[in-house]
Amino acid sequence: MNSSKLARLVRDWRSRCLLTLGAVGVGMPVWALSTSVGSGGIDALRLHGAPYFLTGDKIAIGQVEIGRPSQFGLDKVANPDLPVKVSRVFFLDQQPNPNQYVDGHAANVASVMISQDKTLTGVAPNAMLYAAAIGPIRGRSGQPEECFASQQVALGNGGDVRAINFSFGESLSRDPRPEAVLDGNALLTRCIDWSQRLHDVLYVVAGNQGGGGIPIPTDNFNGINVAYSREVDGVFSKIDFANLSSEPDFQPRRSPVPESNVGDRRSINLVAPGSLITVINPDGNSRTVSGTSFAAPHVTATVALLQEWADRQIRSPEANWTLDAREPMVMKAVLLNSADKLADSGDGRLLGMTRTLLDESNQNWLASDAYRDPTRPLHAELGTGHLNAARALQQLQGGEWSAAQAVPAIGWSFGTAESPLPPDLPRTEQTNLQRDYVFAEPLAGGSYLSATLAWERLVVLNDANNNGLYDLGETFTDRGINNLDLYLMRAEDDDLSDSIWSSVSRVDSVEHLFTQIPETGTYKLRVVYRQQVPDALAQNYALAWWAVPASEVN
Repeated sequence: MNSSKLARLVRDWRSRCLLTLGAVGVGMPVWALSTSVGSGGIDALRLHGAPYFLTGDKIAIGQVEIGRPSQFGLDKVANPDLPVKVSRVFFLDQQPNPNQYVDGHAANVASVMISQDKTLTGVAPNAMLYAAAIGPIRGRSGQPEECFASQQVALGNGGDVRAINFSFGESLSRDPRPEAVLDGNALLTRCIDWSQRLHDVLYVVAGNQGGGGIPIPTDNFNGINVAYSREVDGVFSKIDFANLSSEPDFQPRRSPVPESNVGDRRSINLVAPGSLITVINPDGNSRTVSGTSFAAPHVTATVALLQEWADRQIRSPEANWTLDAREPMVMKAVLLNSADKLADSGDGRLLGMTRTLLDESNQNWLASDAYRDPTRPLHAELGTGHLNAARALQQLQGGEWSAAQAVPAIGWSFGTAESPLPPDLPRTEQTNLQRDYVFAEPLAGGSYLSATLAWERLVVLNDANNNGLYDLGETFTDRGINNLDLYLMRAEDDDLSDSIWSSVSRVDSVEHLFTQIPETGTYKLRVVYRQQVPDALAQNYALAWWAVPASEVN
C-alpha cells in the first residue's frame, strides 16, 4: 500500500484528530508543545527540573493506533537525531516490516508524550513508549484486532506498562451488534475494561463524542476519557467547541442523534490541552494540530511522571510506600481529584488551583448540574476539571492512608469494601458496609473540599483455549459493576441524612465531591458499599481527597 492510500485510511479513522494544519494562517496563534506542557498548560515542565527531576525515566507507557510512530534502525524516515525515541513498535503482536504503517498522526501523538526536543519537549521525555499499529481495516469492525494489539502493548516491558493511550476508536456504524449503542458492551470497550484490571494498566481515551464521530471505546467504565481545551490569554482554560462536532469522512451521513452514552452516564472525565499544538512528524519536522487525539497523551504521559515519583518512594525504606501506588484506580482518582476548576485567589481556600476552566457556554464548574446534583459526579463537558500535573504530584505526595487512622488534609487510599451479607439477601441502608475517613485536623469554614472515589467494572474473558490471553474470535462477558457512594459528613454524625453533601450516582464507576465547608470543624468522608452484583462481594476502590486545614487559613 502506498503512503497516500494509508494516509487517507488513517484520516478516515481518526475523527478525534479534528484539525491538522500544515501551515498557520496570519494572525492565528500557534502554541508549541512545550507551551501546553508548561505553566499555561498542564504545568509538567516544572517537574522535569529541581527538586523533582521527573521525566518518566524507566517508566513504560503505551500507544495503540491504526498506524505507528517511526523508529530509528527500522524505518528509513527515522534519523539518529529524531527526538521521539520509541522503545518498541509492533504490528498487532509482531515486529512490523521496515516502513510498514508508519503514520504522521501516531508520530504526533507519540511526540506529545516522549519528545526530547528542546523547544517541543514532551510531557515525559525519558519514558519508554511501546506502540502498536493495527493497520487499515476495510468494511468491517476492527475491534478484535484493536483489542489484540492493546493486549500486546499491555504485556510489554515484562508486563509492566503503566498507561496506554488511545487516540482513535471505532464508529457505531461499524459495530456488528444490531442497533449498537454506547452502553459499554462493544467488544473493544469490554476489552479495555478487562485489560485494565488484568494488566494493571490505566487506559486513557480521546473522548470525542457528539453528532457522529468514532466514539467506541469512550463508553468504558475503568479508564479516563479526555476532552480538549484551547488557550485563552496564555492559559489553556476553555473547552474547545470542536469537542462535540467530530465527523469521520467515510460515514455516509451525519448521525441524527448524538453518539453519547446511554442513560445518565457521562463520558468526559478530564480536560487537557489539545488546540493548535506544534508536534513532531515521523521525519522530525513539525506541524500544528488540534483535537482530543493530542489531549489524551498529555494525560497518559503524566501518569509516567507520577509513577516515577511513586517508584522512588516504593524503593525507599524510609518512605514506607506500597505497590498500591501503581494501581490504575489510584492514578485515576489522583488525576481527577487534582484537576483545576476555579482559580485560587491566593488564600488557599480553593485548594491552590491555577485556572478557572470554562465550558462552551463560558460557564464554570459551579454553574453546572454536577455542582448542584449529587447524582451527577461529572460535568458533561469538563469532567472533574483540567489536568494539572504539578497538582497531581502534590495529591500523590499526600501519601496512602486507611480508614483505620485519622487522615491529613491531602491524601489517598486504596481500600477494599467487603459485603457483610450474601448477595441473595435483601440489603438495607443499615447493612451497607461503610468506611469512614476522619480528618485529623479541623477544616476551614468557607474553604472547598474535593474528593474522588473510583472503582472498576468486572469484565471477564471467555477464554476458549484457556491460555489466559485474548485471541482473535474470543469474547468478553460483563459481570456488572458494584455501586459505591461517597459522603461528606461532620465527624460526630452517623446518619447519612445528616451529610453535608454527597455523590451518589447509580450508573458510574466514579463519584466526585466538590463542595464548600460550611463552618470550621472536624469532618469525615464516608465510602458506602451501596449495591453489589453477583460474584463480587469484595470491591477494591481508590479514594483521593484534598481539603484545607483551619490552621493554614488566616
